[in-house]
Amino acid sequence: MSSSLHSDTPVSTVDVAIVGAGITGLSVAWHLTQRGLSVAAFDGRGIGSGATAIQPGGVRQQWATEVACKMAREAFSFYGEIGARLQPAVDPGMTACGYLFVAQGEAELAAQRERLALQHSLGIPSREVTPAEAHALVEGLDADNIVGGVWCDQDGYFDRPLAVVGAFHEAAVRGGATFHDAHVERLTRDGDGWLLSFRGGATARAASVVVAAAWDTPALLSPLGIELPIVKEPKYLFYSDPIRERLLEPLVISPEKHFAAKQLADGSVLASDLGGGSRPDEHREIWHSNVRRAITELLPILEYVSFPVMVEGFYDVTPDRQPVLGALEGHDGLFVAAGLNGRGLMMAPTIGRVLADAVVDGSVDEWIAPLGAARFADGQLTPELQVV
Repeated sequence: MSSSLHSDTPVSTVDVAIVGAGITGLSVAWHLTQRGLSVAAFDGRGIGSGATAIQPGGVRQQWATEVACKMAREAFSFYGEIGARLQPAVDPGMTACGYLFVAQGEAELAAQRERLALQHSLGIPSREVTPAEAHALVEGLDADNIVGGVWCDQDGYFDRPLAVVGAFHEAAVRGGATFHDAHVERLTRDGDGWLLSFRGGATARAASVVVAAAWDTPALLSPLGIELPIVKEPKYLFYSDPIRERLLEPLVISPEKHFAAKQLADGSVLASDLGGGSRPDEHREIWHSNVRRAITELLPILEYVSFPVMVEGFYDVTPDRQPVLGALEGHDGLFVAAGLNGRGLMMAPTIGRVLADAVVDGSVDEWIAPLGAARFADGQLTPELQVV
């Protein structure tokens, strides 16, 4: 539930205002209520909109950097206890279908082995598989066209990802958070706190502000002299109609083909050209052809599946494909949680906890420090290469 703000609508001063009510803002809100703080969240698009509204619900631990692996590991543990923690009204239906990254050349396999060593050092139970083992895991895979791969059987999907969004929202409301259908146009320093100005003339005050507004974050922070290189990047998924027969259980990713495919719980198959960019009117057929070629080569079991629906979504992307998390230096009480690069739902529990730590007592885990906003000016980037 959310309320609309008008110029004469008073909003009491709260401990923390959150700009953005996607999965990231919702998780931050819930974590802050668990610390006993008063929280108000504002989003002119509504709850769970933007990038959160169009996402397939994947949850994986296989990443290429320590910080991403640790974030994913913590989030995975949280989601394993989602029933007790958030008491969702609808079971999100987490299915551990497994993620298989295939390699068609020795260079890609060598890169996967490097990532595997990192994952093992952090307790992630991924493992290398031979072509024959990969075929045993994915019966529809043509193993003759790969040299190996990496597999984690714990990785999977939420069959109902919007139920996760609803669970965070409802749990935050039970904790006392309020949500408002209002577009924040400006942030201004106001004594020891912050003044939020909304479209339509209304205002609100907060001791601290967390900006979790995805690709809208830079425009909101730029007037304060804070420049963040977060851009809006389009992504496209092809969907089939629901198919009664189960053709593909794990999610299969080919980095070399820029291809991924998965059959969802409702029977529909999703497939993507991961390298697809903008201008869908011009490039849709090219992306569709790329998907078709990858299916013919790797997953011939899907050759007779048609993909009549193309869905557009967006990532909020940074140069190193890592989130921007934490306090903004020189601006007391101002924090950011944006640039999620398509892993908002996947990392939401960790991000909420990290931001709550930063807001409540200024603490920052040593391993999360590389995700601070200052890294762009300092040139201290930690590129994440295993983005899907």
